[in-house]
Amino acid sequence: MMINSARRMVSSEWIAWSIKAIHRLIAHYLSLILFAVLVLVGCGKQENVVPSVPVNFRASRTDPRFSALNSIGGSVVISGYGVAGLLLYKQADGTITCYDRCSSYQPEKLCAVSPDNTGFTATDPCSGAKFSLSDGSPVKAPATKYLRSYVVNATQFEIFVSN
Repeated sequence: MMINSARRMVSSEWIAWSIKAIHRLIAHYLSLILFAVLVLVGCGKQENVVPSVPVNFRASRTDPRFSALNSIGGSVVISGYGVAGLLLYKQADGTITCYDRCSSYQPEKLCAVSPDNTGFTATDPCSGAKFSLSDGSPVKAPATKYLRSYVVNATQFEIFVSN
């Protein structure tokens, strides 16, 4: 009798251990599947986003092409950097900001925004969308996303733009 009861106890412990091991294995595989799905979904191509490209622009502040940045609201357009060029703007507080000229509305068209005569906005010639130069925000439809901005480090002698 004792032998049968000991066998039953060993069998039931083994079965309980086996069930726990199977549950751990299933949980492990489900975690891996969930992780793979999240990675695949998260790495999908984003639509309507201005591409991120490396930017390293440096210029002397004494260069006459940048004289517009000596006054508040002044702007300078630079070709050959970013996606569609750079737009530097002198803020009311005296700081300089920089935006990619590529419109955030249908960026795949590579339409380059241009500063308006007002000194406060830039216009996308393809769609008519307008953007505030104070923060890059859209101020006229159809645009709904900000312009891509870059980091500006300005000293007394030099302007450096990067991302």
